[in-house]
Amino acid sequence: MVHRIFTTAFSSVYPHYVTKAERKGRTKAEVDEIICWLTGFDQPALDRHLQSETTFDDFFAVADLNPNATLITGVVCGIRVENVEDPLMQKIRYLDKLIDELAKGKKMETILRG
Repeated sequence: MVHRIFTTAFSSVYPHYVTKAERKGRTKAEVDEIICWLTGFDQPALDRHLQSETTFDDFFAVADLNPNATLITGVVCGIRVENVEDPLMQKIRYLDKLIDELAKGKKMETILRG
């Protein structure tokens, strides 16, 4: 069964990432930096995906996942991201975890596994 989030437009969830960050005093630019770090997209590529309403499936299919993404560990929505078996769901959970860390006030160097 295909999970509903896979066919959801990335652009429909993106504003929620930004809102979550901004509520905690962080910025859209920081959200974009995290997304670009994880996916390998530059800002123009990210903007194109947002404008074309790319699904999560297609978004991550063309992403060049950061090799340090495997260092992302912890729990999101009660699920350990490092134990997620579906590769696409794991990438989505990686992104969720990074946004959570941003909203919790972690430093960008820590979030970006630098």
